[in-house]
Amino acid sequence: MISPREVDAQKFNSMLKEELKKVKEISPPAWSQFVKSGAHRERIPQQDDFWHVRSATILRRLYVDGDVGVGRLRSYFGGKKRRGHKPAHFRKSSGSIVRKIMQQLETAGFVEKNTNKIGRKLSPAGRKLLDKVAHEVSKQ
Repeated sequence: MISPREVDAQKFNSMLKEELKKVKEISPPAWSQFVKSGAHRERIPQQDDFWHVRSATILRRLYVDGDVGVGRLRSYFGGKKRRGHKPAHFRKSSGSIVRKIMQQLETAGFVEKNTNKIGRKLSPAGRKLLDKVAHEVSKQ
């Protein structure tokens, strides 16, 4: 069986993004078009489907890393903040964006809260979706 670890991540995320667009529970809130994705960014995201791209990436991270919380995902999506002539410093990404996406994925049934640990894990329905998309990517 082909897993998301064995296929190209970019192709996998783009195909998973298209699958997530079909799910009605996953939709960007009204405020998402006006906010930066983190303190290290200079501008708001330029992609129209940024919310679905980030959702697909979070699902893949849950598959690869196992149990993941909002804090670890904030670090994963963070980056260096340019401070002019001063040295750059690392900044985490927006916690609200990650948290809302995780809540939407939980409402859709792809993610569930971890009972004995902090964070969330993939549900069987989420694992099934990711395996299906990985199988489709491997065919191409």
